[in-house]
Amino acid sequence: MKLKRVIPLAGLAAAGVAHAESITVATVNNNDMVIMQSLTEAFESAHPDIEIDWVVLEENVLRQRLTTDIATDGGQFDVLTIGTYEAPIWAERGWLVPLDDLPDDYAVDDLLKPVRDGLSHDGTLYALPFYAESSMMFYRTDLFEEAGIEMSDQPTWQEVREWAGAIHDPENGVAGICLRGKPGWGENMAFLSTLVNTFGGRWFDEEWNPQLDSPAWQEAVQFYVDLMNDYGPAGASSNGFNENLAMFSRGKCGMWVDATSAAGKLFNPDESEVADELGFAPAPIAETPKGAHWLWSWALAIPSSSDSPEAAQTFIAWATGQDYIELVGESEGWTSVPPGTRESTYENEHYQREAPFAGFVLEAINSADPTDSTLEPTPYQGVQFVGIPEFQSIGTQVGQTIAAALTGETSVEQALASAQRATERTMQRAGYLD
Repeated sequence: MKLKRVIPLAGLAAAGVAHAESITVATVNNNDMVIMQSLTEAFESAHPDIEIDWVVLEENVLRQRLTTDIATDGGQFDVLTIGTYEAPIWAERGWLVPLDDLPDDYAVDDLLKPVRDGLSHDGTLYALPFYAESSMMFYRTDLFEEAGIEMSDQPTWQEVREWAGAIHDPENGVAGICLRGKPGWGENMAFLSTLVNTFGGRWFDEEWNPQLDSPAWQEAVQFYVDLMNDYGPAGASSNGFNENLAMFSRGKCGMWVDATSAAGKLFNPDESEVADELGFAPAPIAETPKGAHWLWSWALAIPSSSDSPEAAQTFIAWATGQDYIELVGESEGWTSVPPGTRESTYENEHYQREAPFAGFVLEAINSADPTDSTLEPTPYQGVQFVGIPEFQSIGTQVGQTIAAALTGETSVEQALASAQRATERTMQRAGYLD
């Protein structure tokens, strides 16, 4: 049972209630969520009968805490920050409250269809998108100009390697390219899965046999390790989304391939030292364009174990609604609004004027296809993940072996052979293989 915090006597008369119902919101320490937390007072002023307690965690830690809590019916949280991987799987298991009675002014039909579909199970929403993203390439236009490089309409990974070599300048603290190296199914493997996809690989064949020791995986991961060792920053195996975002915004990376959600922060001169030199392009491709860029949404959901589902729904409808986007635009600037969730955001003249990358991001999200993300057929859905419960542990374990290859603790061939054996064992125990 959650403790209810008492409102001061001066607030009782204004609120007209005996006490405020306290809800605990667990979220990730990404920039958009930090803004959400900073606007707590705006929510509590509009809803004086509800108080927010925040639990803000690093991505890998958040996922571990939430998975443990919901699987054990722990009831620590009233609002969970989850994604398009967890939402349908947890909904099928009965772990989430269905969101089928949202108020009319929430405008469900305004949500982008690929995002809405990814957060649904059997046609019912189980999480509301706080922001959504695909992936793209950011680059320093000043460094490209100095090196005489012209960006391609659709860059290839071979071009990226050549460009990284031309602009790599470690003596002045600039790496040719920054990419995720921190192990985790949603960290290094989110990026690496798209790299494998575009090199023609897949996680499993049509019979659920793991493909981690295939030529396509070998080629893609060796390319990644060589690229990062030759032209990446020192300590890359410790860098996830937030670490690379910080480095790029300080001018320490010549190129960065990662989430489209970083565009607003990088384009904001108050947040980024390279705002005036920011260029962007589609995520690079190799053998095929299929699966070269991902589709993801960080979303807010209510666990079935919550003691306060009505108050929780009031909060998540507020945090993902049109009025919240207006509030952030007016208080933080339009490049800071949560991207990728609503048609109305991309029709907003303020956003169109201040965020020149908006149309590019919208196209990337709409063109990512979780049902057709690999060159060869697969039995699963997902671009940067496999939509099965076992993938969370599989992806994290594979991410750890590849991080070991990145640091030189093992060879790429040995890492992938180890990952193949471990994944085969997991799939056999889970009943996918004979």
